[in-house]
Amino acid sequence: MLDLIWLIPILPLAGSMINLVFGRKLGDPRAGWVATVATASSFLITVLAYFEMLGLASEERSHVVSMFSWIQVGSLQVDLAILADPLSIVMALFVTGISTLIHLYAIGYMHGDAKFSKFFLYLNLFVFSMLMLVLGENLLVTFLGWEGVGACSYFLISFWHTRNSAAVAGKKAFVTNRIGDFGVMTAMFLAFNSVGTLSYGAINESAHSGALAPVTATAIGLLLFVGACGKSAQLPLYLWLPDAMEGPTPVSALIHAATMVTSGVFLMTRMSPILHASYEWAPTVIAVVGAATALYAATVAVAQNDIKKVLAYSTVSQLGYMFLAVGSGAYVAAIFHMVTHAFFKALLFLGSGSVIHGMHHEQDMRRMGALRKVMPVTAFTFIIGWLAIAGVPPFAGFWSKDEILLYVYANNRGLYVVGLITALLTAFYMTRQVIMVFYGQAKWNDHSAEHGAHGDLTPHESPKVMLAPLVVLSVLSVVGGAMQLPFGKNFNFLERWLAPVVEESEAHIQDTWAYQNKYLLLVVAIVIAAAGIAASIAVYSKSLFKVVEPKVLEQAWYYDNAASRVVAGPGAATFNFIAWVDANIVDGIVNGVGELIRSIAGSLRRVQSGFVRAYALLISLGALVVLAWFLLRGIML
Repeated sequence: MLDLIWLIPILPLAGSMINLVFGRKLGDPRAGWVATVATASSFLITVLAYFEMLGLASEERSHVVSMFSWIQVGSLQVDLAILADPLSIVMALFVTGISTLIHLYAIGYMHGDAKFSKFFLYLNLFVFSMLMLVLGENLLVTFLGWEGVGACSYFLISFWHTRNSAAVAGKKAFVTNRIGDFGVMTAMFLAFNSVGTLSYGAINESAHSGALAPVTATAIGLLLFVGACGKSAQLPLYLWLPDAMEGPTPVSALIHAATMVTSGVFLMTRMSPILHASYEWAPTVIAVVGAATALYAATVAVAQNDIKKVLAYSTVSQLGYMFLAVGSGAYVAAIFHMVTHAFFKALLFLGSGSVIHGMHHEQDMRRMGALRKVMPVTAFTFIIGWLAIAGVPPFAGFWSKDEILLYVYANNRGLYVVGLITALLTAFYMTRQVIMVFYGQAKWNDHSAEHGAHGDLTPHESPKVMLAPLVVLSVLSVVGGAMQLPFGKNFNFLERWLAPVVEESEAHIQDTWAYQNKYLLLVVAIVIAAAGIAASIAVYSKSLFKVVEPKVLEQAWYYDNAASRVVAGPGAATFNFIAWVDANIVDGIVNGVGELIRSIAGSLRRVQSGFVRAYALLISLGALVVLAWFLLRGIML
């Protein structure tokens, strides 16, 4: 089966091609089922490859399939090669698995859309690109997928492009990601110049052996981190992700849960030997940016009223947690939280989509309330996702978040405090969301009366094709933490599985106070989560305190507005000046040279009259000039 791993990305690509050619004829819902079966087949092959690899010794769990020689230019030899190892298989498992559930959900959510088949074409193409990203054997194949998910995210976010906000959001995502991509490209150039190859194995081995200078390793690592900040929405390049909510809800779940936003975390983990070979301050930079992003986004989520915007800023915050883990050397914890986050965040986004579908496309939580009575399955599964992200045991998010906090405490006490505050805020704003949407008074009654002319707006439960993925994801959000429990080596399955790719995560903290007292830190995490939930209930359910949501938080500390003003003001002026220079100076010089040559040629052209007598005269004059030159030369001699 490992020899057939190339089928994992090819099957979604085939699904997108089928919908490209026959999509309109297949129509709704058959085009959706084609895309779903293609992704599900990819998941099945990934599962079979996983079990085959599980039967191998740990040192043998790496298999490369070269599809063909891609680039041969001088010393640059790059194959389009697929790498199956513990890290890529973990990524492929949850990418294909959760994408299959999202495809299934989208069949119901997108029912009746005029561009139904085109939507699933884009979804399959997105999954293909993401799988090329995580399965690539070298940086260039990964970059192919990296750019592919960027392009597909533009298509999907701006899918309803007749809305100006959706069109703008798509462009914003595309441009912001291009800024980060500059870092990845520069890192590739530097890696090839230093090592002579783009293969992960050779680059990481040069870092392990000490052949790569620390200054070079630091430059490569931080440049890759610039790209990761773009794809994984870290400060200051997070701007595109909240606006990406303009896309259909399945797109939000696909981008924000299991695929695109995790690309940066995956890349930094894949290149972890580079970070180990770099200067000590380089990982600290990553950890600080991750902690700052986590805290910043959590404060913003507290004051959002759009049901999807809360989850969007929550995603930015949780990604910050993952980078905090990467910067602390806890690569297994980062991947662990990435997987559990994929479970509960996909559940929450799809749950929010179910609410929006049942509320007739209403997204303002202030117009909801008491929906658990009319949407019981959606409410029950959403509440499981809330408990998981809030860090309540025994749900999956508790174990992965606690794992990160353990390593952060051992690495940097100040960042640990930031992590705790972020965890408190996460429990607070997610409880606020659950209360506003599913509890309290039914505010949609008034809303229905206001819009009675447009038909009955009474909420309703979603169809079974949308509820089935919610149930599956809710189960995974409960049991997903079992892959990595803090009760000894026998329970650290994920760590043992990833050991051939990354250094054992517990190795560098076993002798610290944090490791020896990890159960005490676990209790602290539980108390923090309980405090956040209790505070939110006191404010939004019991009304014990007056609700104060500062405008500055609702406007995301005005960072987005400031960036927009800079781009629209000095930025636009700078761009216009550059365009003027290009049009008037650069083009002026080029056009001036052309005009000069044309003028000279026009003058010379007159000599070429086409008359034989004129040419004879010129020859005669030329002969006289030559003769005169010889006579003068003879006289002078």
